[in-house]
Parts: sequence; C-alpha cells; structure tokens
Amino acid sequence: QVPLVESGGGLVQPGGSLRLSCGVPGFTEEHYAIGWFRQAPGKEREGVSCLSSSTDNTSYADAVKGRFTMSRDNAKKTVYLQMNNLKAEDTGIYFCGIRSGIQPICSLKVPYASWGRGTQVTVSS
Repeated sequence: QVPLVESGGGLVQPGGSLRLSCGVPGFTEEHYAIGWFRQAPGKEREGVSCLSSSTDNTSYADAVKGRFTMSRDNAKKTVYLQMNNLKAEDTGIYFCGIRSGIQPICSLKVPYASWGRGTQVTVSS
C-alpha cells in the first residue's frame, strides 16, 4: 500500500474554483495511473478523472468535462485537480487512488489501490 494524501478541499460558492492536491510521497514507480473519485452523501463513489504517467493522457467524467483539469508535478510527487465553475452537485468527499503499471490510456472503470483519506468539497451559497 502506498500512502496518498489529499488536500485542498473546502467550502466554495457555486461558480467558484478549488484546486485539490494528491501527494504520493515515497512512490517511486515510473508507470502508474492516478485517479480522482468522489462520493456524495448517500451515493456510491464515482470516478471523476484520471491521468496516465506513461503518456500524460487524461480522462474525465462527462459531468466534469470542460470544468476540471488534472495535472502533475513530478518533482513534488503531487497530482492536482483544478476544479472551475463548481456546482452544488460537485459536493462530496474527493479521494485519489493509484494504479501501478503501464496504462497508456487511463480508465476510471478499473480497480485502484492505495486510497487516501479524502478531502471534503462543499459547493453551496
């Protein structure tokens, strides 16, 4: 298990922005995929976006396309999720997970391991 640490959540008004961070200290593999997932109260966890380290390919759920952007800083071993034009339905706990191995195209429909504890995002006026 690889420890992941999410941060950056908070309370924001509709239309606002947040940037989440997922730190992976001590992770040394070159090839992996990192995914962001979220869970709203009373709902199942759903995939938000993922990024492949092999190709920098990113994939987004339809609900966040055009509003969310993933990026990474290899030196800091951190992956970011920039969330713009936030909506009430974006509220939830956001988790990052990691999946080892070469994945030219990342997927949100495969198992991820080594989850963090999550960071709360609340979009409300």
